[in-house]
Amino acid sequence: MISPLAHIDPKAKLGNNVIIDPFAVIHANVAIGDNTHVMSNVVIFENSTIGKNCKIFPGAVIGAIPQDLKFAGEETTAEIGDNTTIREFVTINRGTKDKWKTVIGNNCLLMAYAHVAHDCTVGNSVILANGVQLAGHVEIFDHAILGGLAGAHQFTRIGAHCYVAGHTVIRKDVPPYVKAAREPMSFVGVNLVGLQRSQFAKDTIDEIASIYHTLFVEKNTTSAAIAKIEESFADTKIRQNILGFVKGSKIGIIKRPSKANEHEDISF
Repeated sequence: MISPLAHIDPKAKLGNNVIIDPFAVIHANVAIGDNTHVMSNVVIFENSTIGKNCKIFPGAVIGAIPQDLKFAGEETTAEIGDNTTIREFVTINRGTKDKWKTVIGNNCLLMAYAHVAHDCTVGNSVILANGVQLAGHVEIFDHAILGGLAGAHQFTRIGAHCYVAGHTVIRKDVPPYVKAAREPMSFVGVNLVGLQRSQFAKDTIDEIASIYHTLFVEKNTTSAAIAKIEESFADTKIRQNILGFVKGSKIGIIKRPSKANEHEDISF
C-alpha cells in the first residue's frame, strides 16, 4: 500500500507488496524489494537499494551524501540487504570513490540513532544498538554485536561473532569471537554466550579459547604469539580465521588487559 501523502520519484522502483507510509520521501534511482515497509518521515536518497522484507522506522535517512570533505559528487550507492530492520533516526550515508558504496547485510538490526558513515561494510546478522556511531570505512563482520553508544574510529574492523560493550571507543581492530570493553579498549574474554547461541560446538569454543589464551593472556608479543599458535595449533578454519584477521590488521588489534585490570575475571 502506497500512501498518497508519500512522495515517490517516478524513477524509483518498488517491488511487490511494498508499504510506503505518509510523508516518506523516495528519490530517483531507488530500488525497494518485496514486502518492505517504509514508515512515515523516512527519506531514501538516490542510488539507494533496499532489500526484501525490511522495516524502516520513522525518521531514518538512507543514502545521503557522505560527511566527507573529499567527496566530490561521484556516483556512489548505499545498499541494504534482506530482512534488515532500521529503527528510528538511523542515518546511513552512501559511499565515496574509496569503495563506491556503503553496504548493510542481511538480517541486521540497527537500533535508534545509529550512524553508518561512508564506505562502511556491515555483514550479515549484525546488531548495532542504540546510538552506535561508525566512522567512514569501518568493516564489521557477520554476527557481531556493538553495545549502545559504542563508537568506531575510521578504518577499524570488528571481527565475526564479536561483542563490543556499550560506550566503548573502538580505535583498534577487534579479532573474531571475542568480547572487548574498557578504556582503552582491551580483550575481556571469548564471546562464549554469543558462540553458544550460534551453536558453536564445545570443542570449537575450546579451540578459540586456547588460541586467545596464547594471544592475549600469556605474556607474548603479538608476533611471538602468532608464531606459537602456528606451531602449536592444527591448521583449522578457526585458526585461519583468527590469524588471518590479526595478520591482516593495518592499524593493530586490541591489547591484553592492562595491569590495573589484571584482577578482573577474563575466564572463557
